[in-house]
Amino acid sequence: MAKKRANGEGNIRKRSDGRWEGRYTAGYNADTGKRIIRNVLGKTQTEVKEKLKKAIEETAGLDMSRTDDYTVAAWLNTWYQLYAKPNIRLATQNRYELMMNIYAIPRIGNIKLSKLTSRDLQKLYRYLQENGRVHTTARSGNGLSSTTVRSLHLMLHCAFERAVKERLIQRNPTDDCIAPKVRKVEMNVLSLESIKVYLGAAAQRDALPMFYLELVSGLRKGELVALLWSDVDTTHNTISVSKQYVRNPNGECVLSQPKTENSIRLVSVPQEAIDLLITEHNKHSDNPYLFPSPVTGEMYHPDSVVNIHKKILKDAGLPHLKFHELRHTFATTALQNGVDVKTVSAMLGHYDAGFTLRTYTHATRQAQDAAAITMGEVMAQVV
Repeated sequence: MAKKRANGEGNIRKRSDGRWEGRYTAGYNADTGKRIIRNVLGKTQTEVKEKLKKAIEETAGLDMSRTDDYTVAAWLNTWYQLYAKPNIRLATQNRYELMMNIYAIPRIGNIKLSKLTSRDLQKLYRYLQENGRVHTTARSGNGLSSTTVRSLHLMLHCAFERAVKERLIQRNPTDDCIAPKVRKVEMNVLSLESIKVYLGAAAQRDALPMFYLELVSGLRKGELVALLWSDVDTTHNTISVSKQYVRNPNGECVLSQPKTENSIRLVSVPQEAIDLLITEHNKHSDNPYLFPSPVTGEMYHPDSVVNIHKKILKDAGLPHLKFHELRHTFATTALQNGVDVKTVSAMLGHYDAGFTLRTYTHATRQAQDAAAITMGEVMAQVV
């Protein structure tokens, strides 16, 4: 006979097979109003008492009529379509879909959402760091970078935090995970001497206006190719950045909003840049694009710009440098020559100056060293 217990504590009985069973009401079906009964098993009555208490605590406040409806895969897809996708830009959508469908769901998608543990996630992170890369190269190895795995962790945190708010799980399993620390990658930039050689090689390829603008503005490549002549203000020497081209899941380039709200900005450029842009525009004055493709007359494909950059480096006899590191070159050069961090941050379209400061610590460190020397000279005159 079942041993009766206080209301809400469930009941315990000894089964015919010798084991003890504890039953409890986990909730009520929203459609039928019937109780949702759950049970725990153990070898002793004491063991079942402990399990029963834990089970009741874990289900307190949960919507048990819906918790069994979701696997991790089902919830991630629901969260993405309802909450994430409508509020993020296209490039972020592409990244979320990659992280969900390639990194997360194949390994943890079949687990019930209510059964997912921090250990399951920790194992996932470790696997991805060791074997998660889809396309391996001698340079990259088999594992994903700590930055990518940490981005996955942050996305999963958002998804499971919503599940907590909808009473599908009691607590967020990512809270107990140790996310990998982002390892700082050495930043390569062009020296002032190399910039001169680089621009000389760009001029030989009839590409000086584009790459001169890049080095004095630090635009992202998607922003650079999306520029129209109408974005250039020749009176005030500014470039209006309000759009960019990004690649969608089909590999097609589509027009999108910039990376963040701060990325919509006016960037001041030197008169030399404006003069070069005017000369460039006069070559194709009836074309709306600032840098139209000489082949199609349409927008320059971002990959084509990267290929030209590689050829310029080869022509100039310079070592490998990612196109994005031209952006780093701009920021580093500006900071080392006295431009304040807030101004550089605004020109780059960063979220805040703190991010810029953390990213370009090497440049600001040199500026601080120079300031210290200057202050030392000033104080020497006083003392």
